[in-house]
Amino acid sequence: MSKPVDNAVSTVRTYIQNHRTAFLDDLAEWLRIPSVSAQPDHAADVARSADWLAAKLRETGFPTTEVWPTAGAPAVFAEWPSEDPEAPTVLVYGHHDVQPAAREDGWDTEPFEPVIRGNRLYARGAADDKGQVFFHTLGVRAHLAATGRTAPAVHLKLLIEGEEESGSPHFRDLVEAKAQRLAADAVIVSDTGMWSEDTPTVCTGMRGLAECEIELYGPDQDIHSGSFGGAVPNPATVAARLVAALHDEHARVAVPGFYEGITALTDQERELFAELPFDEERWLRTAKSTATHGEAGHTTLERIWARPTAEVNGIGGGYQGPGSKTIIPSSAMVKLSFRLVAGQDPEHIEKAVRAWAAEQVPAGIRYEITFGAATRPCLTPLDHPALQSVVRAMGRAFEQPIRFTREGGSGPAADLQEVLGAPVLFLGISVPSDGWHAPNEKVELDLLMKGVETTAHLWGDLAESWREAH
Repeated sequence: MSKPVDNAVSTVRTYIQNHRTAFLDDLAEWLRIPSVSAQPDHAADVARSADWLAAKLRETGFPTTEVWPTAGAPAVFAEWPSEDPEAPTVLVYGHHDVQPAAREDGWDTEPFEPVIRGNRLYARGAADDKGQVFFHTLGVRAHLAATGRTAPAVHLKLLIEGEEESGSPHFRDLVEAKAQRLAADAVIVSDTGMWSEDTPTVCTGMRGLAECEIELYGPDQDIHSGSFGGAVPNPATVAARLVAALHDEHARVAVPGFYEGITALTDQERELFAELPFDEERWLRTAKSTATHGEAGHTTLERIWARPTAEVNGIGGGYQGPGSKTIIPSSAMVKLSFRLVAGQDPEHIEKAVRAWAAEQVPAGIRYEITFGAATRPCLTPLDHPALQSVVRAMGRAFEQPIRFTREGGSGPAADLQEVLGAPVLFLGISVPSDGWHAPNEKVELDLLMKGVETTAHLWGDLAESWREAH
C-alpha cells in the first residue's frame, strides 16, 4: 500500500526549491561580513551584520525589526504578530557574531568568502550560527505559502545576539531590560546540532556552568626548603590536596551538598540515549584520549549530558623553570569549573564550594576564591507539548524517527528560560563534521533545507497543540 501524500510537505518543498538559489545568495552575502565579536577591530563589522539582518528580516515580512544596542555588540529583534490574538508567542534565539578566522589558520579558502563545493557551503558562520539563524527567514515564508496565511500561525519573535562567541557578557542584562518585549510562551534555540546526518535528533537540555579560581598564599616570599621545609605549610601542597579531595574513589564530586536537588535521569531517557548509534572508540579519537573515565554507574553519554561534573582547568605554583630551585613557594592557584544539571542552583554550588575549601585549607594558608558569572542549566521534559511539536515538525521534514540528545556544554539559553519563564527548545541541523570554531567550517546544504522545512511545519503545529492544551 502506498504511503499517503502529505500535501503540505509537497507544497513546502516546492516553495523551498523555487527559492533556494536566492536564499543561498542572501546567506552568502551575510557570511561575507566578518562579524567577529571577540576582536575590537571588527566592531564595525558586527554592527554592519546586525543592520544587514534587520533589513533582511524586514524584507522577509517582519513588520517590526530593531537593532538593540548593548554595552558591547548589538542584538537584532524582530516581531511578526499572528492574526489570531489567542495564538502562542514563540521567541527564536540565535547569534550573528562568529569566531575569528584567517586563511593561515588552515582554511582551504578565504573564510569570509563563501564557497559551495558539492553540496556543502564553506565559510565562517555557515553553521555557527548564521546559517541556522537564516533558515528561519525562508521557513516562515514557506509556512505562509503552504497555509495561505498572511501572518504566521504563532506570534513570532526573533532575538539574535551579537556577543555569543565572546561569552554573552551583556546578554542577561539585555533580556532583563527587554523582558516585556521578549515575553514568550516558548523559546526556540537555533544554535545547536544533531547527532549525525543519518540520525536527526532534538536536544532536550543543556548543562549550566559555575567556575572559580582559588588563590593560596603561604610565606610572604619564597623560602628555603631546607631551612623551613616540613615546619610551615606549603601552598603548592595545599593546591594539590584540594585537587585530590575534589572527587571520591568512584569519581563522584566530593563537595558536600553538590548533588542536592538534581533532576535524575528517568529510565525512559536512559533507554533513549542507549538507542543512539554511539561508537565509544570513535568518540575517544575525537576526544584525543585513550580511555574513558567518570562517575561510576553511568555511561559516557550520561556523564557528558546528564550528570554534573567538577574539573580542574589549571593548577600552578612554585618554581617551574629548568633545573631545581629548592623552595617553599609563597603562592599557588587552582582553577575549577563545575558543569551543572537541572535542579542545581549555581548560588548553592558556590556556597558549597566555599564551605568545602574552608574545611580543606589548613591554618597558615591564606586563600581567596573568586567566582565568575554563572550559567544555569535548562531541561525540557520529554512530554512537553512544545517539544513534541518540534519533534513532529522535524519528523515531517526528515521523514524518519527523531531521537533525543542533550548538550554537555553551556550557553545563554538558560537566561531566557529563567528571565522569561518559558520552556527552551532546541532546533538545529548542524552535524559534528561542520567544524564549529575550526578551519573550513561548513554546512550541509541538504540539512540546511531540512531546517527550513522544519520551521515551515513548526509554527502551525505549535499553534494547534497550544489550542488543544488550552
